[in-house]
Amino acid sequence: LVGLVAFLSALGATLTLPGIAGVVLTIGMAVDANVIIYERIKEEIKKGSNLRTAVQDGFKNAFSAIWDSNITTAMVGGILIYFGTGPVKGFGVTLLIGIFTSLFTAVM
Repeated sequence: LVGLVAFLSALGATLTLPGIAGVVLTIGMAVDANVIIYERIKEEIKKGSNLRTAVQDGFKNAFSAIWDSNITTAMVGGILIYFGTGPVKGFGVTLLIGIFTSLFTAVM
């Protein structure tokens, strides 16, 4: 959220109601990425891996699902920016920036 707001501030963007909806959707996707990662880590621990290996394998196994969902949503955001006008374009911009910041924080 901090990265998203910082990027929007750097662009000088005004946060409207559709923009807030994009922020909410971004937060939901970030929470989903964290849930996927932690569930994969729990699966690795149940298989008997030690904590270090479980964390490494959990992130490695969760990456494809996170990547797929974020890229799909980013494509929709790009379509909204290209074809949308006004509030729809603002939603797409906020969503696209949020997806990239969320993907960055989930992977790093």
